[in-house]
Amino acid sequence: MARKILLIEDEKTISRFIELELRHEQFEVELAFDGRDGLDQALSQQFDCILLDVMLPKLNGIEVCRRIRSVSDVPIILLTARDEVMDRVAGLDAGADDYIVKPFAIEELLARIRSILRRVSKTESENDLIRVRDIVINPNSYEVFFENHKLDLTKTEYDLLKLLCENKNRVCTRELILQTVWGYETEVETNVVDVYIRHLRAKLKTNGESIIETIRGVGYVVRE
Repeated sequence: MARKILLIEDEKTISRFIELELRHEQFEVELAFDGRDGLDQALSQQFDCILLDVMLPKLNGIEVCRRIRSVSDVPIILLTARDEVMDRVAGLDAGADDYIVKPFAIEELLARIRSILRRVSKTESENDLIRVRDIVINPNSYEVFFENHKLDLTKTEYDLLKLLCENKNRVCTRELILQTVWGYETEVETNVVDVYIRHLRAKLKTNGESIIETIRGVGYVVRE
């Protein structure tokens, strides 16, 4: 899905030029030509990045930045005049992530946008990771690492381990595991769960001990 950018810039010639370049790079672009309209759009829609001019009519860019940042972590890049050092400082203090000085090469602006979006994507991906002891599960790539080594798991083994790790320190009954991993309508017997637990234990042994603990007569648990 295309990334969506809000450009808040009152100089329409510059705005149109930047818009065309961004669309050429496959970004979706929304425009605002004054601070108040830009703020309204920023607060009412979801954007991946905001390009924000400092000198704007109705509401200056520094105040727009401050108000956006009070409610959102969306990346903000300031567009500033060359000799307005205090504007750049004030903008960064108000929560801007980066700035670029006018006049600028469009290639530099595009590079800064790509850089900031990479950082955001990396942070989002890291925040999605499920970590329990020496197990790291990446739900975005369906990868599992144990003691820094990638595990070769079947889909069922992956789903089972993910369920246990998402519920760390909480006992998962065999019935819950069956319903979650195999589905509510499954006719699989509960002893199949025990078979797959054995498969996982064989792959998750550390110092001869299994990370998956049996709660006799109930189910299984992975403890932190």
